[in-house]
Order: sequence, then structure tokens, then C-alpha cells
Amino acid sequence: MTGSLCSIDRDGWACAGTQGFDVERVVSPNHDGRPAGVEPSLVVVHNISLPPGTFGGRAIDALFTNTLDHAAHPYYAGLIGRRVSSHFLIRRSGVIAQFVPCGMRAWHAGVSVFEGRERCNDFSIGIELEGDDFTAFEDAQYVGLAGLVDALAYRYPLIAIAGHSDIAPDRKTDPGPLFDWSRALESFAVPLRKAVPPVP
Repeated sequence: MTGSLCSIDRDGWACAGTQGFDVERVVSPNHDGRPAGVEPSLVVVHNISLPPGTFGGRAIDALFTNTLDHAAHPYYAGLIGRRVSSHFLIRRSGVIAQFVPCGMRAWHAGVSVFEGRERCNDFSIGIELEGDDFTAFEDAQYVGLAGLVDALAYRYPLIAIAGHSDIAPDRKTDPGPLFDWSRALESFAVPLRKAVPPVP
């Protein structure tokens, strides 16, 4: 892809593209195999901050690699024993960190349904945005998301993008009301449809 922010190699890892975008690799043990013959077709957008409302630092990396110091903050006590991950995190600076190769199943969606299909981890790629429901996302994060989604769509048969709240509306609110879906969708080079929550 000429002029790309990043690309996805055959092993499912993101690589910096010709524009020199920053991509970090932080390997998480929290993943397993996708069902046989299943390729990712859905992107799920999340938000995360640790502790809540605090940005920067490496607590998210530590959570996804099972190295979080649970004594470092009272909130972390509730995370003891949690084994979670996502394929990607886009930091406030726009830097992309990858934890799980895209061909593997990251543990990001939990109990979830997309258009009647359960277990969204089986067929989705999880992208966390460093943020919360109460803070606007940075311009650099939208740029990083656009470049990453375009690279993923070049490699995989993506058809749709969803918020965590769209596939688990009874449990989740992220990426939150301040995530600008119109801006994101207009920035993609490929036409992904926006998923909607299931009708109760």
C-alpha cells in the first residue's frame, strides 16, 4: 500500500508503513486460536484507561501481559485474576501497540453478538483506544485508527466495524458517546458498515 501508515504482515503483525508511523509490539499471552477456517471480518472498537480516567504510563500493557501490580492502585484489586487482551491499543499520542497477532483470537469482546452471530472474539479484531466515556479522543488516535483499519482491510475480509457497546449493549458503553463515528467512518479507505446493537 503506497503511502500507508502501517501494514499487516503474513503473520498478522502490524509494521510501520512508509510514513514512519510508530508501531510497538508488546506480546500478550492472553490469546488462543480462532476456529478452523475463520478469518477476521469485524473490527471492534473499545476504550480503556488504567486507572479509570488516567492516561499515559504502561498499566494497560501490564494488564494485557498479566504483569499489573495490583497493589499500585485500589482499582486494580478488582482486576486480580483477569486474563484479557486486545489485538491493538492506540495510545493518546497515536502510537499503535499490538499485543496479539491478527490470526489469533484475542480476549477482548467477552459475551457478545453481531448480527445473530455469537462469540465475536472468534471473528473480530479488537482495537482499544486509550480513553474513556468522558474525554474526547485525540486527533492522532483517529489518524492511527484510519491507517490501522485500512491496513487490516487490505489483509483480511473485513465487512463491518462495531463499538463494544454494539455487540454487548447490556454490559458495555465503550467506545463511548464522545467517539466520533462519522469522522472515523469517513476516514477509512474501505467502506465498512457500522454495526448497530441488537434489538432487545
